[in-house]
Amino acid sequence: MLLSELIAKLETFWPSSAADEWDRVGLASGSPSANVSRVLVVVDLTHEVIDEAVQKNCDLILTHHPALLRGVNSLAEDELKGALVSRLIKSDIALFTAHTNADVQTDGATSEMATVFGLSNLRPIVSGVNVFGHGVIGQLSSPMTLSEFAKVVSNRLPSVARKVVFAGEREKLISQVAICSGAGDSFLPQVLDSDADVYVTSDLRHHVTLDALETPRAIGQLALIDVSHWAAESLWVQSATQRLAGIQNLEAIASEVVTDPWTEEVA
Repeated sequence: MLLSELIAKLETFWPSSAADEWDRVGLASGSPSANVSRVLVVVDLTHEVIDEAVQKNCDLILTHHPALLRGVNSLAEDELKGALVSRLIKSDIALFTAHTNADVQTDGATSEMATVFGLSNLRPIVSGVNVFGHGVIGQLSSPMTLSEFAKVVSNRLPSVARKVVFAGEREKLISQVAICSGAGDSFLPQVLDSDADVYVTSDLRHHVTLDALETPRAIGQLALIDVSHWAAESLWVQSATQRLAGIQNLEAIASEVVTDPWTEEVA
């Protein structure tokens, strides 16, 4: 099929209008008139991902994270962005991104996390317009301690070098769980105002974490669980691949490349 035809279908899955204002989604590189028969789905664009796409004869790479999120002044090949884009063009591989417009769907990475953690009665942290919204708050089938739930989180996400950590009282009972895949500290005010006992997200910074732990709440301290950004959002790769599998004359492949940047945890 033509790339323009595929883009029209992708727009029904992940409408560009649902993306956050700061985000950059959609076609980043490639010709809408090109033919597409095989798509590689991945979290990030890296040289190793392009190697995989070339090896597997893919015409399009569908990323979750935008490779060109911030403005660039040069695409010279001695700089990273220029080298990546140049390789895509020379390899005749297009690049398309579905990011926050995919996050707010019911099969976004956050909702996939809620499913693997066994949550029910899901509602968004921040409601969307004509979409589910950002983040999820859900209920465990039965309460468990913070340390027990942290083990569930660790066991059910893909294993990477950086381990799952938690902040809060080990024996705190957890029933209501808030989740945001990726870096979700911007939603901490809404989570603190909710009935969530714990918030699972990624890339939590020192001062943000301390402030959240010290913020008084009628239902007690909010516990926090920090997980790998890649591990959380890799769940979207599977759901996106399943979405694409229903399109005729198109083969969707989930990338085997782990783009988590951390190599090894020091014992």
